[in-house]
Amino acid sequence: MTAADKPLSEVAFLTVAEVAAVMRVSKMTVYRLVHSGHLPAIRVGRSFRVPEQAVHEYLRISYVGVETA
Repeated sequence: MTAADKPLSEVAFLTVAEVAAVMRVSKMTVYRLVHSGHLPAIRVGRSFRVPEQAVHEYLRISYVGVETA
């Protein structure tokens, strides 16, 4: 079940700073991902909130596995 399938009351939202900490990137990188559409977010006033599941999904599809010979 994705964040889009859950009622909003059950979706855990993260701030841009929290997303940056989870991903170990800068807040500017998170803003770029949101503005480019790679990371879904909702606007709350002047700030953004990102569904926690969307962060995990983004990391999952972006994962680059290392093959051993």
